[in-house]
Amino acid sequence: MNESLTAFELLLQIDQRCRLLAADLPSQPPRRDSWSGIGFRLGEHWYVAPMSEVSEVLHEPRFTQLPGVKPWVKGVANLRGRLLPIMDLCGFFGHELSAVRRQRRVLVVEHEEVFAGLLVDEVFGLQHFAQDSLELMPADELKGPMATFVKGRFQREQSWQVFSPFALTQSQGFMNVAV
Repeated sequence: MNESLTAFELLLQIDQRCRLLAADLPSQPPRRDSWSGIGFRLGEHWYVAPMSEVSEVLHEPRFTQLPGVKPWVKGVANLRGRLLPIMDLCGFFGHELSAVRRQRRVLVVEHEEVFAGLLVDEVFGLQHFAQDSLELMPADELKGPMATFVKGRFQREQSWQVFSPFALTQSQGFMNVAV
């Protein structure tokens, strides 16, 4: 090395050498943006909730039933010192919850003032989809009580409808639990 080089000139030389060596490296394919969510099942339908809208997933906890609430409000559980209302999501939408208790899970949602557990038939863990494969669902396909909370779908072996727990917590029907 030439000692008469300034620090800046030396850095430029190092940069040029690195660029020459990097030219021989294989190029990586362009990275597709992915979308990730928690996959779950309600009855015969498959859903995926954005990861940012589910705090955690629990086995069905023990809960205490509450008087004077709608039948889909299962009760309240103690989650690390916090009271977690357990809501039967199937029941809320007018369907039967799976009889297989060991598969049931609770999706914990914490949004603004709402802290609630959504009881679902089964959870399939983290699901990844290419962001550009999200299909917005035509209005004529969005019928029934789920329509307000479904934001689109991803297609694989089956259709995964994108369900928004945050939208659910903003719903007056969901927040009105008293009989």
